[in-house]
Amino acid sequence: MGKKGRDTRVKRQLAPTFWTINRKEGKFVMRVNAGPHPGKRAYPLGIVLRDVLKVASTGYEVDRILKAGKVKVDGLIRRDPNFAIGLMDVVELAMGQAYRMVPKNSVSLSPVAVEEAEKGLKLIKVTSKTSIRGKKTQYGFHDSKTLISDQNLKVGDSCVISLPAVGIINHVAFEKDATALIIRGENAGAVGKIEDIQDGVFSLPKRAIVSFDNKSVELPVEMVMAVGTDRPVIRVS
Repeated sequence: MGKKGRDTRVKRQLAPTFWTINRKEGKFVMRVNAGPHPGKRAYPLGIVLRDVLKVASTGYEVDRILKAGKVKVDGLIRRDPNFAIGLMDVVELAMGQAYRMVPKNSVSLSPVAVEEAEKGLKLIKVTSKTSIRGKKTQYGFHDSKTLISDQNLKVGDSCVISLPAVGIINHVAFEKDATALIIRGENAGAVGKIEDIQDGVFSLPKRAIVSFDNKSVELPVEMVMAVGTDRPVIRVS
């Protein structure tokens, strides 16, 4: 009889390099389900709980915690251990602790503890802009959220939104002199200033020049996220 549905596991050796797992512990590990983030840039929720935050020691314990509704992601209870956890997602535990997933020390995703005042806030990047019926504008964000808004945003800008009800609280333009976070690559986690933005040409994508730690790097804009003007609007490191 044929299999029904996709496999819920993947070989440990083929898991993304930033996953903090023991590669030799066993043959398989949880797979990221299709969801709000690309699989190669996300953790399964179960691995976040077991291997990253270490609030559980086995997959069985993870299942019990999730089935009891003790974990929220972006303010909503999640019970799927394979649910995708990605950039800027807020994972909140029943004990009260909350963590934001951010790039840190060249690692694509690492948890940073957030205070009570920031549990209901999230920074998201505008990735699409579409005109819809009624002369309204619908924006799409890096975590697959969408929002119809009267605000004049540009692709590449960032917004601070409220959770779980999505509403724009603050807007950060992707422009020269903005404070930026490098979200991928060997400099992932570095916070600096955007010195210049260069338009793309036939052979090169649109690029941003970011300065930090007395050096400057030129990166595709997809690898850079505006996080504030003089300083980050919320904790990102």
